[in-house]
Amino acid sequence: MKVIEGGIAAQGKKFAIVVSRFNHFVVDSLLDGALTTLKHYGQVSADDITVVRVPGAYEMPLVARKLAASGKYDAIIAVGAVIRGSTPHFDFVAGECNSGLSRVVHEFNIPVANGVITTDSIEQAIERSGTKAGNKGSEAALSALEMVNVLSQL
Repeated sequence: MKVIEGGIAAQGKKFAIVVSRFNHFVVDSLLDGALTTLKHYGQVSADDITVVRVPGAYEMPLVARKLAASGKYDAIIAVGAVIRGSTPHFDFVAGECNSGLSRVVHEFNIPVANGVITTDSIEQAIERSGTKAGNKGSEAALSALEMVNVLSQL
C-alpha cells in the first residue's frame, strides 16, 4: 500500500497571501498567523512570500485568479473576515468570496487555502484570529504547506 502525505516544510516554494483590508483589526492577526506559520513551520523564506492587499473579501477571488494565472506561485492563501451585520449583505459577500476562491482551485489546479473567517459577531472573529479558537490564518497556511507537498508527490 502506498500512502501519500504532505509534510509541512516547503523551502523554495512560492506563496501568495491575499489579504482583505476590511475588518483589519481582525485580519492583521490572521495575516501574522499565516506569515509566522509559513516562515517558522514551513521554513519558507520571506523572499518567497508575496502579500497582496485588497479592499474586502468580495475582491479576493479576482486577485487570487490573477496570481494563479501568473504561474509564479505554488499556493495562494486568502485571509479576511466577513462579520454578519443586520442585512443580508454578509451572505452575498461570504458566498461569492468562497465560491470565487473555489473556482480558482479548479481552473488553475493550485491550492487556495481559505482563511477567510465568517462570523456572527466581532467577538467570534476575535476568537478565531488568535485567541480561544486558534488562528485561522495560521491554519490556512498549514493547509497550503501540506497541499503543496502532497501535489509535488502526485
